Amino acid sequence: MPKVLFLTTSHSYNDDRIFYHQAKALRDNGYEVKICSLYVDYKGVIDGIEIESYGILEESIEQKMETFRKVCDDFQPQIIICSEPLAVVASKKYVKENKVSCIYDVTEWYPSMSMLQKYGFPAKIFQALKFSLIQLYAGFLSTHFIFGETTKKFPLAYFFGFKKQMILPYYPDSVYIKESTKELEPNTIKLCYTGQISKDKGIENFFNTIDKLRQKLPELHIKILIIGSTVVESDQLYFSSLLKKYSFDDIEIRKPTRFERFTEAFADADLCFDLREINFENNHSLPIKLFYFMGAGKPVIYSNLKGIRKHMGKLSFGNLVNPHNAEDISEIVINYIRNPELYHSHALNARKEFEKKYNWHIIKNSFIEFVKKSIDK
Repeated sequence: MPKVLFLTTSHSYNDDRIFYHQAKALRDNGYEVKICSLYVDYKGVIDGIEIESYGILEESIEQKMETFRKVCDDFQPQIIICSEPLAVVASKKYVKENKVSCIYDVTEWYPSMSMLQKYGFPAKIFQALKFSLIQLYAGFLSTHFIFGETTKKFPLAYFFGFKKQMILPYYPDSVYIKESTKELEPNTIKLCYTGQISKDKGIENFFNTIDKLRQKLPELHIKILIIGSTVVESDQLYFSSLLKKYSFDDIEIRKPTRFERFTEAFADADLCFDLREINFENNHSLPIKLFYFMGAGKPVIYSNLKGIRKHMGKLSFGNLVNPHNAEDISEIVINYIRNPELYHSHALNARKEFEKKYNWHIIKNSFIEFVKKSIDK
């Protein structure tokens, strides 16, 4: 039975992509699977997958690398799948001595904007250059690549185009999706925001749109559903000031829910929004939540991101917009309200496209085959 080891620093051991999709798919195909994360402490076996996780994100780089090295030596995998450069570098000695494959699964920008936030100018430029060189070094050490989306292939796919690679999008397994296709009720609408609550992720753009909508249709009962939380104190203060500023009448704020119940949490919503800022990092991303909204049968209004356009083209179940143009976005919502048949067709289109093109079962076998070939290299 081939052994597969997942190494990740910043993702939890029960990350939806790593645990619920990749690891479970390999387990179901006869692989012995282990996940090592540095995000939180946990040791045990969940659904037949071994977990050895340590909460040492704040510790030194050397301690993190030594932890990964020990796990590699103890588990003796035939292949290692890494989510970050540090994991790739840490597995270097084991990969070389045992002549095994190391797949670098690229799903995040490196360096990310959050990594550079604490640095001022000109230190930020130096740090960005340093992190970029580490990313290239990880690409050099890796034997194979998996890219979560086409827009994240740069720069590794161009510097190391001779290495085997595949695109593996963030499509969900239908087992984790609750379909909740709806028809609009007269004179009422429920608008939903999910995820991290911050300016970058578009909470103020969302509120601006609702404010514009209530000005245009004062008789409309607008229900607001927010599922998520702030990460840092500054975001909490920012969010509190927005709540005070807008004083919405009907707003419900729910804490983030377990992954398996995510689509259940917004089942009663009519429209799902993601009006994140269009900066370089966001613009080149393909938001994972989009596919969960689709699976649930929810029309969406999203920022006009290059990552979405390049992967999906024009949406048949919603609109891509300028997140700052509350005037135009509010008109899209009004159009749904005045044309409920359009809303219903978009809801059906969302579910139909998920079933036909954007679910895990469509791409699962290509992932398993890629791992198999990487072991048999």
